[in-house]
Amino acid sequence: MSTLTRDATITTGELLTDDMLRRFDERAPIYDRENRFFTEDFEELRASGYLLSAVPTELGGSGLLLNEIMRLQQRLAYHAPATAVAVNMHLYWTGLAADLARFGDHRCDFILHEAADGHVFAAGHGEAGNDLALFASTTQASKVDGGWVVTGRKVFGSLSPVWTYLGFHAMDTSDPDAPTVIHGFLPRDASNYRIEKTWDALGMRATASEDTVLDGAFVPDELVPIVTAAGAAGADLFHVALMAWGLLGFGNVYTGAARRAYDLVVEAARTRGALGLARSQAHSPEVQRGVAEMRMALEAIDGYLGRVCDDWSAGVDHGLDWPLKIASAKHFAVTNAFEVVDTALDLTGGAGVFKRNRIEQLFRDVRLGRMHPLNRMAVHEVVGKAALGVDPDAAPRWG
Repeated sequence: MSTLTRDATITTGELLTDDMLRRFDERAPIYDRENRFFTEDFEELRASGYLLSAVPTELGGSGLLLNEIMRLQQRLAYHAPATAVAVNMHLYWTGLAADLARFGDHRCDFILHEAADGHVFAAGHGEAGNDLALFASTTQASKVDGGWVVTGRKVFGSLSPVWTYLGFHAMDTSDPDAPTVIHGFLPRDASNYRIEKTWDALGMRATASEDTVLDGAFVPDELVPIVTAAGAAGADLFHVALMAWGLLGFGNVYTGAARRAYDLVVEAARTRGALGLARSQAHSPEVQRGVAEMRMALEAIDGYLGRVCDDWSAGVDHGLDWPLKIASAKHFAVTNAFEVVDTALDLTGGAGVFKRNRIEQLFRDVRLGRMHPLNRMAVHEVVGKAALGVDPDAAPRWG
């Protein structure tokens, strides 16, 4: 990997101001309760230039690197986790395209130009029953003159109300001995698709992650920049960069939400009393132990996740270990974030089960972190096979 650079004069202060975050914080419980899209947050982020944070400066963006954007994402998630995780879907497309261009790979440059013109990108990778992520698909693609006809159902489609391009993958099995996976972008004004409102979920309720049903949708060749062999054998820099921006983004979002839970518990423990204590709950040994466990988990995430983000942004050459490092860091972050919010609810006690308590929402939101790709089963397979030098496509995959 080559070293990544950007214009050091670009600052982040106006992309995510304290006033914006205060408003996001006030709206987050309302969005959650009403199960509605974060329209006001989204428009503020668009107006501030946040959606262009990864776009190069010469195209009107801020040209920020992954580690810089991840710090912003943690800060955003601290106040509005659902807003942050949904925006991550757009950022991982623009970030991927910007990094590919820095590496001399210009297959996805159109993403940067379209984003600079105000277009919004979403992720159409989720599929029921597909545990092979980007390397296989339940969605079918058939080659026709001038493009592809695509049929299938995509789930977890965050940003459904606002995307203008849905990034998707699908399989062409016309040659059973050499199936391929296409990676393309469905424009909003395409025909033969529909968005079905299915999103009424446990947490991250403001993301409007509806299903998208493709029923013979036509996607022109110019919007299908990547065609590779199916399976991990077809992986290239595109896949690794998508993993970096997607998975590390998820890790940072859930870390930001967990940090908020920690701060709420610490603040409450310093002021709340109990009949058995002469002083505040901060003087209870069990409260101290729980807070210590939360703090140590967050410190460990900072060290691990932060190092991987910094290495990617510095262009450190980890070679074929990059997928292992990315998947491991994301898994470590969301698993520990999960434990932090569990402990936060324990220390909050009965008050934490009420909807009026922010801990209740954070507890639900963070539970989705381990379901975001890669899930626990898939990440152990990826990391275990990579560490042992086993072909990731080797069968049997399970059992």
